[in-house]
Amino acid sequence: MNTKTKQPDEKRFFEKVKETIEELWDETKDMAEDIKDAAVHKLDDLKSKAPKKAAVAKKVTAAKTAVAHKAADVKKKTETKAAGVKVKATTKAKEVKAKAKPAVANTKKAVAAKAVKATNTANKK
Repeated sequence: MNTKTKQPDEKRFFEKVKETIEELWDETKDMAEDIKDAAVHKLDDLKSKAPKKAAVAKKVTAAKTAVAHKAADVKKKTETKAAGVKVKATTKAKEVKAKAKPAVANTKKAVAAKAVKATNTANKK
């Protein structure tokens, strides 16, 4: 029953426990600092990307608007050209009709004259 031998063992045991706790605490602090640093870096990355995304969104919106305006301009030009072609076609059709009327009238007169002539010839026989 010697008490001297047990005290140093108990002291060493508690010192080991204390050292283990200190090591765990230091590792936990280091890990917490690493996590904090990683979170700060991630936040910085996100902050740096946010303006880029906003700029890209503005560019996309501007491009969509430009395309819509260009499409509207092309549609207007096409409608204008189509209207011009329609007017030209109508004018040309009227000209052709005007030229054809006298020819048709002359043909009708000629056919009527031939019919009268044929009828007269047939009646004489």
